[in-house]
Amino acid sequence: MDAFSTIVNVSATSLHVSLFSIAFNPTAWNIVARNEYRNKTITRIFGGNARYGCYFLAIMIFSFGMLRDHLFQRALSDQPRVPILSAPYDTLVPIFLFAIGQLFVVTSTWALGITGTFLGDYFGILMDHRVQGFPFNILRDPMYVGSTMCFVATALWYERPAGLLVALYVYIVYLIALRFEG
Repeated sequence: MDAFSTIVNVSATSLHVSLFSIAFNPTAWNIVARNEYRNKTITRIFGGNARYGCYFLAIMIFSFGMLRDHLFQRALSDQPRVPILSAPYDTLVPIFLFAIGQLFVVTSTWALGITGTFLGDYFGILMDHRVQGFPFNILRDPMYVGSTMCFVATALWYERPAGLLVALYVYIVYLIALRFEG
């Protein structure tokens, strides 16, 4: 058995399902949002009310994000546990990363609002001005950075090296998504 296979179980189905869900979410939302921009499909389903359509999409995005996180957690449980950081850093670093990551995600959502966070611009719901306060004044994409930090924190907390590779994959998927969103 080689060293890599002692820290990452690449044959675990849960890992493959988790990787699929991570790539599926931004891909699906970009396809749905572009369709909405061109055809107003969701808006028509909601009787021409763009806000209701956007809120519906927000619920879907949020729900599928929770499913993605659950699948990631399950994938981690099927991976070998290997101590990564020594005490006390094995708890302090993940707590710090998770707290800062959540701070970026939550404050981004607060600053953008529901329609700003969940693709309202594709529904024709535009913000009055560009958000320039925290956390956008220190990061260009604080939601994606914060989310990635939470994936890293979770992998470190559960001491799963495979989770760190998944977190890298998350970051790459986000970088690709930004090419379509930007």
